[in-house]
Amino acid sequence: QVQLVESGGGLVQPGGSLRLSCAASGSIFSINDMGWYRQVPGKQRELVAHITSGGNTNYADSVKGRFTISGDNTKNTVYLQMNSLKPEDTAVYYCNADVSSWDSTMSGDYWGQGTQVTVSS
Repeated sequence: QVQLVESGGGLVQPGGSLRLSCAASGSIFSINDMGWYRQVPGKQRELVAHITSGGNTNYADSVKGRFTISGDNTKNTVYLQMNSLKPEDTAVYYCNADVSSWDSTMSGDYWGQGTQVTVSS
């Protein structure tokens, strides 16, 4: 089995910063790519940022210049540094990973449980 555990969410004032972490564990041979998504009630989950195993990144237009995704392949961990936060960034943030497992039946797409980020004064 593969698990993704997120941490780092919370309440922050507009203009503030937060850093999210997501650690993958379990039957992992390699992680092909990882990403952060977010969702607010009544809306579809949307991509925030994505990073490949080679370090290539892409971002939603709404977060470019404010958020930075990075990864530590040795720890199977991905981070999302969020600066200059705005109220519209309020959402549940989910980690996603495309995993190749030692057990081929466990290879595939995995999600974390989500962490709440609230930007409010």
